Amino acid sequence: MNVLAIGCHPDDIELGCGATLIRHVERGDHVTMLVLTLGQATHQGIGLRRAEQENAARMIGADLRWGGFEDGSIPEGRETIDAMDRVIADVRPDILYVHAPDDSHQDHRTASLAGVAAARRIGTVMFYETPSTQHFQPTMFVDIDDIVERKLAVLQCHLSQVVRQDGPFDLEAIAAQARFRGFQAHVRTAEGFESTRFTWDLGAGDRQKGMSEWERLATM
Repeated sequence: MNVLAIGCHPDDIELGCGATLIRHVERGDHVTMLVLTLGQATHQGIGLRRAEQENAARMIGADLRWGGFEDGSIPEGRETIDAMDRVIADVRPDILYVHAPDDSHQDHRTASLAGVAAARRIGTVMFYETPSTQHFQPTMFVDIDDIVERKLAVLQCHLSQVVRQDGPFDLEAIAAQARFRGFQAHVRTAEGFESTRFTWDLGAGDRQKGMSEWERLATM
């Protein structure tokens, strides 16, 4: 399976679905992370935040792509959709993870709408949460009990954000959130997702075992 996760800023993807991406890698899936900006608005330095994101992607086992947009000014409409389309055409994902649409950050809202548009041929689109997400009501959960510490270790790659007094996240709060989502899912710890589209193929059979959805369509 090919997996694409899209986030606006370094650390967004890890906050929302970092453990789930680790789980994908563990099962042999190919994971790509598309980060749309370098997080310039936080004033920690572009080089530092780039290096932190590269280290985090390496720890997850994912390929990393950059969108090249300005932090706080991701454009609405075609330009952002086209940037996502180019990566989707290259990666050919079977599942897309992207920001939830109800969010107080304008970049996150823009990325969510563009992601849904760019994912028009992708069978499964999952929305993840970050600290600025609002009114999030997950209906899908991934059990992360044995890897929650690895998620926290990946987040520590973003040290410039962890140590900020006004930083976007607190590791203890993230651990507590995972425990709460686990409580909702009747497991110990979990990541939660909303979904605009979920395709569950239970009848592929041996002939199509191991095929991605893109490869399967090519044989039809």
